[in-house]
Amino acid sequence: MSAGSFTPRETVGELDRYIVGQTKAKRAVAVALRNRWRRQQVPEELRDEIAPKNIIMIGPTGVGKTEIARRLARLAKAPFVKVEASKFTEVGYVGRDVESMIRDLVEHAVQIVQAEEVAGVQQRAQDAAEERLVRAIYAEDHEPEDVPAQQAPTQPAPAFGPFIVNPTPTRPAPPEPTDTEIAALRKQLREGALDDREVELEVADSSNPFMTIFGQHGMEEMEVNLRDMMSQMPGFKDRTKTRHMKVPEALRMLQQQEAERLVDPDRVQREAVERTEQSGIVFLDEIDKVGRSEGQGAGPDVSREGVQRDLLPIVEGSTVSTKYGPVKTDHILFIAAGAFHVTKVSDLIPELQGRFPIRVELESLGSDDFVRILTEPRNALTRQYSALMATEGVDLQFEPEAIEAIARYAAEANDRAENIGARRLHTILEALLEELAFTASELGDCTYTVDAKRVRDTLDPILGDGDLAKYIL
Repeated sequence: MSAGSFTPRETVGELDRYIVGQTKAKRAVAVALRNRWRRQQVPEELRDEIAPKNIIMIGPTGVGKTEIARRLARLAKAPFVKVEASKFTEVGYVGRDVESMIRDLVEHAVQIVQAEEVAGVQQRAQDAAEERLVRAIYAEDHEPEDVPAQQAPTQPAPAFGPFIVNPTPTRPAPPEPTDTEIAALRKQLREGALDDREVELEVADSSNPFMTIFGQHGMEEMEVNLRDMMSQMPGFKDRTKTRHMKVPEALRMLQQQEAERLVDPDRVQREAVERTEQSGIVFLDEIDKVGRSEGQGAGPDVSREGVQRDLLPIVEGSTVSTKYGPVKTDHILFIAAGAFHVTKVSDLIPELQGRFPIRVELESLGSDDFVRILTEPRNALTRQYSALMATEGVDLQFEPEAIEAIARYAAEANDRAENIGARRLHTILEALLEELAFTASELGDCTYTVDAKRVRDTLDPILGDGDLAKYIL
């Protein structure tokens, strides 16, 4: 089943495998994803009139806003980019312009399509790479010796005035391998018999030392465009260099070159632009930072409203010039997010508010949520730490009572200091397992059990000292 044909209930089910709670937000993005599929089914004359219903997620940090958007894009196999609205500046100021996020989105789409196209030609690329490599190995094994200079001329050289032109000694070409010899070398290559051997190959030289001069913030686009322009110049295009490398590395490099040669770059770019326009997702984080509350006066934040006005045409629908061609933003889905502690959604300019008709408030996380986060998701932190320690031969186990204690300490730390949501679990577990992480390589094969007593003995002294808790947890 393709991701676009998932029903909203199925999409929520997929998100539940990685994200605990936040049902309202999951339902909102699931409907938005399904509406994209629905739009493709309506008559063509109405299709372009149906605009995406953009979403604003409201909630404190660490409750899952970014993760929901990222997982949705991965599920839909859609181009996705996360940007921070506070990094943009009004036109005329030094900084990133808002159109750069669409260019980044197209770049991601190109990477997705390129990877899909390369995957489709992997077998052909591997066969071609093996053919090139075994022929190079055969040529090295049958390389003729240099012909001495005095033996090279066999006929008297013609005379031209006072000068005599002698032909330059040449090296005879190696003999062509037979199909049987090629098959025998290919068999050795696939069996790994040639893995320790070094070969000499001519590979593409993509180095361009001239283009490292641009480092100023806001010059990214100029640097990329100049790199592309220079790479097409006669002095730089199709340059090669000789490299010595082991056979496995040479095979990987040749396979990559053959795959790139088999892929049509024009088709990749056309498909990438199409996917960006029809299924791209932009996650605008910290949207509340560009809003202005009623009590704020003029000062360094004077350009906040200007950033909103620059964002407005992109969200409404406009055409952005990229190096892959013009990109229309009419049907790109924008998901904005912010804590909105100081400002409110109503502090955004009315035109921008109107472009985000769906508003979802995410719930703060408590100790019960932390217990679920530590145990239910596929990528639960307890599973991650157990997998890391297993590489050292340590079987790390968490007792249920220990997990409940960890969750309580995380909730208490959030209450005492800034509420950073589920990110507090990272700091708690790092403090709890610091000694094990340091000594695991010395313990050998053993079982390490984290129980409630170990949690209390480790975390009580930290939480009991307010200053220590501030810096460690």
